[in-house]
Amino acid sequence: MIWRVKYPVLGVFANASAFTVLGNSRLCGGLPELGLPKCKGTHDKHKKKFPLFIIFILIASTLFSILSFAYVWCKKKKSQPSQLSRNEQFMKVSYAQLVKATNGFSQANLIGEGGFSSVYKGILDDHDDRCVVKVIHLQNRGAHRSFTAECEVWRSIRHRNLLKIITSCSSLDFQGNDFKALVYEFMPNGSLHDWLHSNVTTTKLNLLQRINILINVASALDYLHNHCLPAIIHCDLKPSNILLDDDMVAHVGDFGLARFLGTNSNKNSTSGIRGTIGYAPPEYGVGSKMTSSGDVYSFGILLLEVMTGKRPTDNIFIEGLSLHRFADMALPDHVIDVIDDDLLNLHQEDAIPMIADVKKIEECMASTVKLGVSCSVDSPAQRLNIVNVVHELQHILDTLQNS
Repeated sequence: MIWRVKYPVLGVFANASAFTVLGNSRLCGGLPELGLPKCKGTHDKHKKKFPLFIIFILIASTLFSILSFAYVWCKKKKSQPSQLSRNEQFMKVSYAQLVKATNGFSQANLIGEGGFSSVYKGILDDHDDRCVVKVIHLQNRGAHRSFTAECEVWRSIRHRNLLKIITSCSSLDFQGNDFKALVYEFMPNGSLHDWLHSNVTTTKLNLLQRINILINVASALDYLHNHCLPAIIHCDLKPSNILLDDDMVAHVGDFGLARFLGTNSNKNSTSGIRGTIGYAPPEYGVGSKMTSSGDVYSFGILLLEVMTGKRPTDNIFIEGLSLHRFADMALPDHVIDVIDDDLLNLHQEDAIPMIADVKKIEECMASTVKLGVSCSVDSPAQRLNIVNVVHELQHILDTLQNS
């Protein structure tokens, strides 16, 4: 690079005839008459200062924005911890603790059993809390996948009508075998199945209780389908997976077959378990992918079971007759013929307190059964959206309470 010296234009140098620049090849600037090259150094120097200053401002503002975002995000995460962080923060349990809590997984503590798990009631000594321990049958095909799916779902959901998970345990038993379990909040009033079909209690559900339970379940599905990202499909909605608390509020549990909508966990496949017979929609039987409308079908069958007291696998459903068809044939004028006898046999003052309009009651029963039929049609495209289901059930409840 050739360095040049800027020639002055003041004083004696203002008169081009008073001096000569011959032999000075490294001069620049000065009077135009001298014919010297323009001075680029000073101009470029000032020219470069401006963009460097702008770049510095941009970098500083960008860093400030990133740090501000990070601070707000971290603060939000602390104030609203994920399900997993809450579990890790509040409780960690060992295999030995669960053995003690359930009296060695005794038969006396067993409250339920399925293909993938056995469920025990227990008490965690350190917290003196009643709980439910779901022990996974890892030797059964698909059980490990079910455990993983359930853990993934519980990390991202929280709703008043979903069963509350306390923690999980992934360890070794006393023989060195793999052991996995989920620990849930205890629901003192058992499952909806118990109230509909067992002799656990001599008390029967009245109409208001049944409608409220259905609203609770529909609200949980609305949350899973429309307020979770990605949306979650339960895939195994049935009365035994609906648990009732002290106030008879329903909580949906058992997400062992759940899928995240639009992810690899919900690929179109003809293999694997796709729900429970009688509650799974017909399209799952021919390999269609799991969708939210499949849950709506299961809800429709559950609703009809709540109102009729009949399981979808009841012995009367043969030769083309199904729970859906059984209810549909009774509409609109013979709905009382299919309503659960336990509900009809209750004295009016016990079944529906403060409601005197019997005709209005029958109309509400008919509307509820019609809703179940609309949810459980064979065609997924013709089923109601769960948002509309919640709205219709709430309208039925309001009509009952205002009669």
